[in-house]
Amino acid sequence: MKTISIALDGPAASGKGTLARRLAADLGLRYLDTGSLYRAVGVATLQAGGDPGDPAAATKAAETLDIAKYSPADLRSEAAGNAASKVAAIPSVRAALLDYQRRFAAQAPGAVLDGRDVGTVVLPQADVKIFVKADFEVRLARRVAELRAGGQTIIESRVREDMAARDARDSNRSVAPLVPADDAWILDTSAMNADQAFTAAKAHIASKLNA
Repeated sequence: MKTISIALDGPAASGKGTLARRLAADLGLRYLDTGSLYRAVGVATLQAGGDPGDPAAATKAAETLDIAKYSPADLRSEAAGNAASKVAAIPSVRAALLDYQRRFAAQAPGAVLDGRDVGTVVLPQADVKIFVKADFEVRLARRVAELRAGGQTIIESRVREDMAARDARDSNRSVAPLVPADDAWILDTSAMNADQAFTAAKAHIASKLNA
């Protein structure tokens, strides 16, 4: 039986994570948030007293990573997100995590992976590629609401600065920058709620798989 691979990419707070999890559950596929791997490497580097921007420290953390050690709360903080963006720009870190992601996707019945370079680097032959985007102000409001819902005390101006800096790092890094794959379908969720984004994405997936 052929495995099915679906790649969802996009910037922070575009809605790709929520969408990817829902699609995986609906389609009976496995799910991997590839960003969680980079977040875990970033957190591990910080916990070891290292600088996430230091290739040696970050690569050591990637090569010895045990993602089971980290709870969702550990990985969803703003500090974890910023550290992830820094370690993700390091080629040796990306190389250490690439094989893990591909092996995960190859296991039956298939998987939905979300991240920033799934369709371009991790799974360039994915059956379906979706690039999820949203206007910056919409994404900022979503991120602020998410952090506050998680009980974090935040300063909106600081979140704005961090998100803008992260967007710049992700889009301008020399290795696997955040760009849509040439054959990706673009889904703009700026004016959509979660249900609308899910309905649109599911219809697109069905059209691709049944073509």
